[in-house]
Amino acid sequence: MRWDSSHESRDVIDRRGERGPSQAGGGIGGLLFLVPWLMRSRIGRLVLVGALIFFVGRALVGGGASQRLNGQTSSQSPAQAETPEVHFVSFVLDDVQSSWDDEFHGLGVPYRHAKLVLFTDATQTGCGFGQAATGPFYCPADERVYIDLGFFHDLSNKLGARGQFAQAYVIAHEIGHHVQKLLGISKRVDGMRSTEGATGASVRLELQADCFAGIWAHSTQQRDLLEAGDIESAIGAAAAVGDDRLQRQATGTVTPDSWTHGSSEERMRWFRRGYESGSIPACDTFSANQL
Repeated sequence: MRWDSSHESRDVIDRRGERGPSQAGGGIGGLLFLVPWLMRSRIGRLVLVGALIFFVGRALVGGGASQRLNGQTSSQSPAQAETPEVHFVSFVLDDVQSSWDDEFHGLGVPYRHAKLVLFTDATQTGCGFGQAATGPFYCPADERVYIDLGFFHDLSNKLGARGQFAQAYVIAHEIGHHVQKLLGISKRVDGMRSTEGATGASVRLELQADCFAGIWAHSTQQRDLLEAGDIESAIGAAAAVGDDRLQRQATGTVTPDSWTHGSSEERMRWFRRGYESGSIPACDTFSANQL
């Protein structure tokens, strides 16, 4: 993908390195609570000194020790090591939202930009406590996308979805959920009774977000931003995060009744539909007989 490697976005909020709510006050804070009791005995004082050495040492070594980046190690801080990725995320975010600005203008509807929050491990969101373990997600309450950049490492190394356009697909998919909120689709889905299972509203909502990601990819082709292998990279990412594939990897069995995002084949199909059509009506997963 052709992109500006120095791009910065006004819609990116950088919380990397901040301690999540579950971490703050849990270690040293708990120790301070016990200080009066520990000071009563010699053994207690030794425990206190040893604990302080541990926490201070962890603060000095843990933050500056080798950090994960593309499967390698670096003596840089996380913010320094991930700077190229931040510029890429910023460019894709702004490009995706600029394309939806144009789409909404054609509909005669104003487009309201979402924010994207970069965080490490855990953070507070308008939808409650968010953790990196859940992967990237969109919170409709605060209209923000949340991403721990470590997910892109896992997407490539653990799930086998390589290439920058695989990462771009993830961002475009999450902004697709923002588009659903602005168009009132999410609200209508909330009122539906049947939301679970392979053909439920949850799966249809996710597949539509895949299709919306495809609409953005269609616009990048028109603007000559695509390079060889980009679309294949995005399709590979869609396949990598299919419910059937993830379940098979985790448990060895596939249970469609518990699906929330759709199968690999379905996710690839709906991304392709958006990419080939570039049309919002073509992404009507809720009227489709076959997902």
